[in-house]
Amino acid sequence: MRWASAISTTKTLEEAAAEALSAVAVDLAGSRPDLILLYVTDHFAASFAQLTSMVVRRFPGATVAGCTAGGAIGGGLEVEHRPALAIVAASLPGVSVRAMHLTPDHTTWPEADHTATAVLVMPCPLTCPLEELLAWTDDEWPRAVKIGGLASGGMTARGPAGNTLFLGDTRHREGAVVVTFDGDVSVDTIVAQGCRPIGEPMLVSKGLGNVVLELDGVPALRALEAVHARLDPADRALCRHSLFVGTVPGRAPTSVRRRDVLIRNLIGCDRAAGALAIGAPVHVGQVMQFHLRDATTSAQDLAELLAEPHAAAAGALLFSCVGRGQLLYGRPNHDSDAFQRALGPVPLGGFFCNGEVGPVGGRTYMHGYTSAFGLFRRRGAQA
Repeated sequence: MRWASAISTTKTLEEAAAEALSAVAVDLAGSRPDLILLYVTDHFAASFAQLTSMVVRRFPGATVAGCTAGGAIGGGLEVEHRPALAIVAASLPGVSVRAMHLTPDHTTWPEADHTATAVLVMPCPLTCPLEELLAWTDDEWPRAVKIGGLASGGMTARGPAGNTLFLGDTRHREGAVVVTFDGDVSVDTIVAQGCRPIGEPMLVSKGLGNVVLELDGVPALRALEAVHARLDPADRALCRHSLFVGTVPGRAPTSVRRRDVLIRNLIGCDRAAGALAIGAPVHVGQVMQFHLRDATTSAQDLAELLAEPHAAAAGALLFSCVGRGQLLYGRPNHDSDAFQRALGPVPLGGFFCNGEVGPVGGRTYMHGYTSAFGLFRRRGAQA
């Protein structure tokens, strides 16, 4: 198994594609790529047909997939807010790679006719029913790891509104592209949600739908006010715009691990009822804890997750929120740099997304403000 990643920011898409394709060919060292992933900003929209034609001609027989991106990641660089093309290429002996396009009508999606170890999803968030997509992948491949990102085109005035999805030499404007992997491949994930807990974990003692009525037997809003009262001034200020909740999917475990916590938005409150509305359904007995997010916390969260033991990867994909990157950290390449420091010169590519897909607590979820990594290795490779 051999991976390569490259990025180009030249003025024309023809030049960018030629540069990036040549770079990945060199890094593959003569290996024939079985998979080519394309992540391109819509500055180049007028030349998308030329891009796919060049890739298919250069690497005939490879599965080609990708989407438009608000920013591209490749070759150790993260390029935002300007033209960029990232290409990821992988030679995958012993691995079966299949790709398909799904229409926006989920009732037309087929039953899987093959097994999969991992599933890569790249939906258009404007047209694809996202909850149905994740449920479909979980139903069709219940044991597979799911990873991916929501296309984020239409973020400049240079290209058309909406998104473009690439599959071979065909371009789609709606739905989703799904790539499956099976055979001699394993995928490990790192889902960095960028938050830290405040206060103590509590149990939902009363709730309905996505509304938390009571935590540990007291009105949920009063429980939040008690946590807020014990914070230092800096964290109190952060609560005004960066307060979230962390829930543990399923019933309350005896101990809560970082990887078990699902971060969701705090949508609002009802002062009269003392209730809180969150961006996820709740149930009685569920663990819940309030969380804060800022640049320092996000960086520390990622560093700690990357420092955990990981099997040596041949290549990796990164799906990072458009709200991270320079907007959060004030400088480019933060998450790519952290990855390289922790795991070495593993080829890494991906894009800045309008939502990220990755597992938490053994189930697949849609995330926000997250960096989701997929680390690819041969099945027998160990840490």
